[in-house]
Amino acid sequence: MARRRLGRGLDGLLPAAPPPSERSSKNNAAIEDLQPGRMQPRARMDAEALAELAASIREHGVLEPILVRNHSGGGFEIIAGERRWRAAQQAGLKEVPIFVHDLGDEAAFEAALVENLQREDLNPMETARAFQRLVDDYGYTQETIATKVGKERSTIANALRLLKLPQEVADLVEDGALSEGHARALLSAPSVSTMKKLARSAVSKGWSVREAERQARRQARGDGPPTTKKATKSANVRDLEQRLSRALGSTATIQESGKERGQIRIHYASYDELDRLIDKLI
Repeated sequence: MARRRLGRGLDGLLPAAPPPSERSSKNNAAIEDLQPGRMQPRARMDAEALAELAASIREHGVLEPILVRNHSGGGFEIIAGERRWRAAQQAGLKEVPIFVHDLGDEAAFEAALVENLQREDLNPMETARAFQRLVDDYGYTQETIATKVGKERSTIANALRLLKLPQEVADLVEDGALSEGHARALLSAPSVSTMKKLARSAVSKGWSVREAERQARRQARGDGPPTTKKATKSANVRDLEQRLSRALGSTATIQESGKERGQIRIHYASYDELDRLIDKLI
């Protein structure tokens, strides 16, 4: 399967400028001279993945410079690469390679967003909030955002719809217990309380996206409470499902078929999500 990537990278978001020697520089900086960027769209960083990156950096060093800009109070503000910076601290490094570029707030936020999207480091809720920030703070249209990040306008619209989720459901998406596809399906539920109830059922019973859509439509028609054909699972199995879902960033279900036997099913809502899962598993 051919991997689908963003059409534009960081270079596509850096504004037209004089030659690099006049506006940018590449060197090393003391690790304490860097600070997290105000424009960082990520809200969470996986501790286990960060520890793995720290182990790699301890062995090989930081291979890609951290993109920064000068900070008015001295030192540098990270635009892209905060995860590398934090892992370098864990690895015990005293300095890290940096690339200093003169960017304003708008271009800095765009660069941070695109780097995270390219690395698939943002969960669906972080992506949605970042897109909304481009709309609110900089007056972008959905078409403009789509051009900036190399995605279809419909993808941007679907991402922004997630901001209509109640906080409880949004937290399940952010934790990886519910996929983006499940969340969009639940948006057709007739009320917030029903949406929350369906979300909890989708996680505990391992519904597919299609089943979540069916249950949401059923509730919208007023056909009564959610139905299920699945047997009740033990608390231990449900806990394993939630841990696996969080680790993969997609809904995973466990079906027991006998003593110490069974199947693990991993749900995906798009080829992009399937690509990401394959990268995690191989």
